[in-house]
Amino acid sequence: MAKTHDSLHVVMLPRLAFGRMLPYIELAKLMAGKGHRISFLSAPRNIDRLPKPPPDLASLISFVKLPLPAVEHLPEGAEATSDLPYDKIQYLKKAFDMLQEPIAQFLESSDPDWIMYDFASYWAGSIASRLGIRSVFFTILIGAGSGFLGPSWALKEGDYRKTPEDFTKPPEWVPFPTKVAFRYFEIKKIFDAVTGNASGVTDLYRAGVAQESCDIIALRSSYEVEPEWLSLLKDIHAKPIFPVGQLPPGDPETRGETDSWPSIKEWLDGQKKGTVVYVAFGSESKPSQIELTEIALGLELSGLPFFWLVMLPNGFEERVRGRGVVWDSWVPQLKILAHDSVGGFLTHGGWNSAVEALSFERALILFTFVADQGLNARLLEERQIGQSVAESLRPVMVEEKGRVYREKAKEMRPIFGDKDIQERYVNNLLNYLKERRPVKHLKSKGITI
Repeated sequence: MAKTHDSLHVVMLPRLAFGRMLPYIELAKLMAGKGHRISFLSAPRNIDRLPKPPPDLASLISFVKLPLPAVEHLPEGAEATSDLPYDKIQYLKKAFDMLQEPIAQFLESSDPDWIMYDFASYWAGSIASRLGIRSVFFTILIGAGSGFLGPSWALKEGDYRKTPEDFTKPPEWVPFPTKVAFRYFEIKKIFDAVTGNASGVTDLYRAGVAQESCDIIALRSSYEVEPEWLSLLKDIHAKPIFPVGQLPPGDPETRGETDSWPSIKEWLDGQKKGTVVYVAFGSESKPSQIELTEIALGLELSGLPFFWLVMLPNGFEERVRGRGVVWDSWVPQLKILAHDSVGGFLTHGGWNSAVEALSFERALILFTFVADQGLNARLLEERQIGQSVAESLRPVMVEEKGRVYREKAKEMRPIFGDKDIQERYVNNLLNYLKERRPVKHLKSKGITI
């Protein structure tokens, strides 16, 4: 891990959402492990809440705290999407946009080789270009999600898809048969991404400008999972496309003990192998009371043992006492998923959760809420890797007709959890970043061009 003359300095600027920041952190650790220096930019409380890198990488990953300006309707202390109800997230975007000048000043003073940014900071590419810094639009969307959203013109112009119904079918630029599209209720929940919000800029426009103004596009994907979608992205974008792999989680045992783990482990140890349904919907998804009731009834009727991380409807805990565990505080998710008694994961379809589950051969039951979760779910369903809705619990977990989902989960483990595959994707990206770093940096380091 010794630093050499071709070590890079990369700035990372993810969206203010833990579902976005965590994959950036995983990639940062992989890059730092090869001797490259990372500056990770976010709001102060987010940085304090992020997992710390291992000691051998701590000197190469610098966390830079950028205080958010006060914005009307944005509660004090709210610095990530998980701190807010959905209708308040628009004010977080507005505050984030006001960081353009501090970020430009940091880039100018630190003089990195590259910046990696998400769709929310759609202005980062043009700032970098003005300063002679190369840029990567690193989207957390998988290939199917990025391909469904499409080329920059379709995102920026706003007249290709105007109604929720327009998003419930594959777009014209997808040349192969696919079921990847939103269901009506999924796009209806997030249609402000199309119509606009308090920041004055739609999410679609942000994504269009972000991918248009960068030098290259990177995404959390791999050819082993979605080759046709990655080929499509090469066709619709006139710039290099780099999948960075699935960014699987590390060894659960390296995450350390928590106060809650011993009692959780004791309960899991008492269950039969592969019978427990782990239920969690991430920090970004906030089920309504109706949705909570629907999920609770599905779990109750399934007759399966379960561990649910949630606040529950009145009376539910009493009715399932002895069969299910309800937990309302943080749990070590990786350790739970790695436990032999867990056979399936009832999840919102966020890709972080899907990767973690499939890394441990856990079957997926999908209950989508917001953002790109519906598109993820369609791809997983299409590949028969996951099945939607809570009513599918017994078939996916224990019945013969659901065997295909359990078998597919086993097939996916070598793909989602293989360290050699992951290494290959990161090396491919890093080789390009080193070859195409700005000329000024090559000259300053005494490298012949």
